[in-house]
Amino acid sequence: MERLCSHCHAVLAPETEADWCPACGGALIERANLPALDQPERAPQEVDHRGIVLPRRHALGGIITPQ
Repeated sequence: MERLCSHCHAVLAPETEADWCPACGGALIERANLPALDQPERAPQEVDHRGIVLPRRHALGGIITPQ
């Protein structure tokens, strides 16, 4: 299960202990992990100082964002 904010949709790292979103103060919800993102060859997640998982980066350096 991964935790994300119901307001800003920030994904929190598993080791982050928070009751509210550290970015906006929104409520946290839990959802099942996406199977497509559980691939072992992926690079490790980058986590910022607030405990929020940063967006993945493309091999050429750009940030991968959903459309």
